[in-house]
Amino acid sequence: MRLVIYRLEGRAIWTVFNEKALAGLGRDLPATGRLSPEGVETAIVALRRFRAALSGWNRDDIFAVATAAVREASDGSAFLARVEAETGLRLRVISGSEEARYAALGVVAGQPDAAGVVGDLGGSSLELVHLNTAAPRDGITLPLGPFALGAPRPLEVDKVRKIIDQRIDGAGLAFRSPEFHAVGGAWRNLALLHMEMADYPLRVAHQYEMHRSDAVDVARFVARQSKNSLERMQGLSKKRFDTLPYSALVLDALIERLGIERIVISAYGLREGLLLEAMPPEEAARDPLIEGCEALTTVRGLSADLGAALHRWLQPAFSQLNPVFGARDPTLIAAACRLADLGARLHPDHRGELAFEQVLRAPIAGMNHPERAFLASAAFARHSSAPSTPDPQTVAKVLSSERRQRARALGSAIRLGCDLSGRNASLLPHSTLAIDGERLVLSAQDGWGDMLLGEQTAKRAQALAQALRLKLQIS
Repeated sequence: MRLVIYRLEGRAIWTVFNEKALAGLGRDLPATGRLSPEGVETAIVALRRFRAALSGWNRDDIFAVATAAVREASDGSAFLARVEAETGLRLRVISGSEEARYAALGVVAGQPDAAGVVGDLGGSSLELVHLNTAAPRDGITLPLGPFALGAPRPLEVDKVRKIIDQRIDGAGLAFRSPEFHAVGGAWRNLALLHMEMADYPLRVAHQYEMHRSDAVDVARFVARQSKNSLERMQGLSKKRFDTLPYSALVLDALIERLGIERIVISAYGLREGLLLEAMPPEEAARDPLIEGCEALTTVRGLSADLGAALHRWLQPAFSQLNPVFGARDPTLIAAACRLADLGARLHPDHRGELAFEQVLRAPIAGMNHPERAFLASAAFARHSSAPSTPDPQTVAKVLSSERRQRARALGSAIRLGCDLSGRNASLLPHSTLAIDGERLVLSAQDGWGDMLLGEQTAKRAQALAQALRLKLQIS
């Protein structure tokens, strides 16, 4: 049972409150066909608290849904009636195909260009659904949640693996794909454990990627651990010790059966899918990375339109450079420009470091880990002329030297634009930044040179030219 309260700023989704209670409603389903009596009591207590926390909220702003356990239990209807009588919440029971579809929409909410197959693992079921450029399609639900496989009993690996394979074979094989987007807390825990084992420096689960061999290694390792062994591991949720080996075994089987080569962890799922569907179409179509960066800084600076103006100003020059992220370069440049005022209310002696940390770990969707490190490095260079970022070892593990250099150049260009204009968006169109061969050319319109191209501007322009390895010309 989980209550999540969101703040929506256009396409940007911010989590402002998140509380969960592990009820295990479906724990008894395989044996009795009914909800766990203890789980029901835990759920009712949690839902009463959740409803109290939502006192005064508009009913239209509350999305209350129930999934596999309630959907499949013979006493599911009685549970729904009790919930409404005791809490006033009317739960909407969604079908397996709907659950799959919303999970996939959630992945799209967090990564608009996601492709392949989404797998959402809950306590009682696994939903699989295809992704394509138009909409999620052809979702199915399979009884592969830990409780459907026998949790919380100790896992008998060989026996349960045969059951998993049998349940995947058939309809599940229609979801063969090299790319798999993993949704669900259990798989996020596996990713966090893999980060620990691999000494991975950026502990952000969303968009964390594992190659086939790495995911198989960690899944098989966890599947064969006892509860006591799991309890000694750092970073794992204590409430998942009984179910995590089952979840790991399901992932191992999916990788083998579906031919998966790359696993991408998504912190977004069903709930964010519900939000995305409820957005006006014009908002849902916007880029979450650009919108998130805009929202992160819009109340901090002096000019609400500075980010967009900086983007228009420096894009002609940066579009002449060889891309370092392929087709993603324009989006990343646009996002970095929206972060220009992130340090406006931070101490001037520490703006670079603080802006770097905020961006590196910001809960903004639409970027993978290298892109996150790139934007953080650009945000640092926007505020600091130091030759290296904070935590350089982390950045070096995630970003190539070419991308680190480009981030420094992008931050330097944003700093130049901010200082040249006094962070006044209306002044930027009176100057031009361009690349001509091996020269960086900064020029001003007639009559504007003495107001825009002073000593400070020259200093910032020289720093940019050095970052781009070009000669500077100011005219």
